[in-house]
Amino acid sequence: MKLPKKLQRFQFSKVVLLSFLVGLMAIGAVPSYLTGRWSWANPPRVTNLQQLKNIRQAGLALPGWQTQQQDTVTIGGHKWSIQELQQDEKTQVTLLLLPQEDRKAQPEVEWMDINGFKEWQTDQEQRLQFKVETPLQTGTQKTTESGTSATRPTSSDVKARFFRGWTRQQTFAVLQWYAWPGGGNPSPSGWFWADQMAQLQRRRLPWVAVSILIPMEPLAEVDTALPLAKSLGQTVQAALMKEL
Repeated sequence: MKLPKKLQRFQFSKVVLLSFLVGLMAIGAVPSYLTGRWSWANPPRVTNLQQLKNIRQAGLALPGWQTQQQDTVTIGGHKWSIQELQQDEKTQVTLLLLPQEDRKAQPEVEWMDINGFKEWQTDQEQRLQFKVETPLQTGTQKTTESGTSATRPTSSDVKARFFRGWTRQQTFAVLQWYAWPGGGNPSPSGWFWADQMAQLQRRRLPWVAVSILIPMEPLAEVDTALPLAKSLGQTVQAALMKEL
């Protein structure tokens, strides 16, 4: 039975993509095979765990926003930074950050933990994409554990989940994603594959779980907060890129 042309093209694309990924893995595996040093057995260190620890303890400085209060709260067994931010008298938001705790920590069920912590119902979920550009400046070079210099990413393509969370007392527009140098995604697998690619170059991608809560009128449509969510998301990602 002959397959339709569209299906044939789809299957061909899948084969090409799979072959490309296998080729990349092989390229990364050959040096390990020859030296007996397997990257999965001894992954590179996360070199900036101290900076991540500072974010947990002190929050994140954002241009154009003032921190009214910052604290560290345990949610789902992990210590989150909870930061109350104010832009003007009418614009106040809550920023929750969970930085990577150690080199073995991976994104898992952070969004479920937040759901349990807030005890809200959620709906109107959609995907929000934005790009962040950071100017080249002194300090964009960093030294890896091998002693070589690497350039910090100067742009990020971020995908985030955007939805409405509400209780009887409050309604929020919520923006969530895992941030890493040069990108972001709301799915743990997004970070996992990006980190695997980085490990082929003996690098790691530190991550921070980001959850932004924007208060709205009771049961207002989530799209009413879209411009602020996108703008603040870009600001947060740009600030994290300087730390990561």
